[in-house]
Amino acid sequence: MSYTYILCAVDLTDDSPRVLARAQALASATRARITLMHVVEYIPVDPAGEALLPPPVEVERDLVAGAAQRLDSLGAAHGIAAGDRLVVVGSIKGEIVKVAAERGCDLVVLGARGRHGLGALLASTEKSVLVHAPCDVLAVRIG
Repeated sequence: MSYTYILCAVDLTDDSPRVLARAQALASATRARITLMHVVEYIPVDPAGEALLPPPVEVERDLVAGAAQRLDSLGAAHGIAAGDRLVVVGSIKGEIVKVAAERGCDLVVLGARGRHGLGALLASTEKSVLVHAPCDVLAVRIG
């Protein structure tokens, strides 16, 4: 199969360049377009573990601005055009699936951390995207 549009979702950790490099290798081999994406998921929680009200607008704006700056640096360092870089706010799992569907992507590339114990039992981003994405999903082993 030849891919034509790859969505590369990164968490902006030190592993992000590795995930992007894998997406770029596939894009190069298939002449696919890449959109580099990061999702800002901010859910304030009180000490009892209960979700609070949505964040103040300025906190969300600062989080998005910081993420956009880091994503721009990553994208520029790897030759991703500014118009192919995307920062969105929402549920990480939901936004990746939504953007892949809206843009007609035929592959999502994201990082996958090995989980053990309780973390392995909880629903992971990778698993949720794999189940709900309208296209193929490549999870790059990191961490």
